[in-house]
Amino acid sequence: MKKEAIVPERMKANYERYHYAPAIKVGNTVWVSGQVGISDKGEIPASLEEQAHIAFQRLQYVLEAAGASIDDVVELVTYHVDFPNGAQVITSVKDQYMQRNYPAWTGIGVTSLLLPGLLLEIKAVAVIGSGT
Repeated sequence: MKKEAIVPERMKANYERYHYAPAIKVGNTVWVSGQVGISDKGEIPASLEEQAHIAFQRLQYVLEAAGASIDDVVELVTYHVDFPNGAQVITSVKDQYMQRNYPAWTGIGVTSLLLPGLLLEIKAVAVIGSGT
């Protein structure tokens, strides 16, 4: 099997600039790079909830480009900086996107992420068709 870079249209600039693929697909397995709460305009909201929604929307977007859905996610890893009620906020937002077929989930606290102001990063592994 050959690996295939999944680079949705609106993520091509980052692919070229930072030399990473938003996802890699091998067979029916998709490894999604960390998705963060930066809007398409490059803005980083101050709210953890807003960042979480953006990150989950970006996750969905990448998965769809790979031919998968959020229901196909088998492993979810979240990295988050210390934030008041952070676990509750992240769980609440996650549950709006993942309402069934829950994946294995690991939450990791970190002191910082790649860019100042980022509060959350989500990476995932999906198996296409496993959520149906």
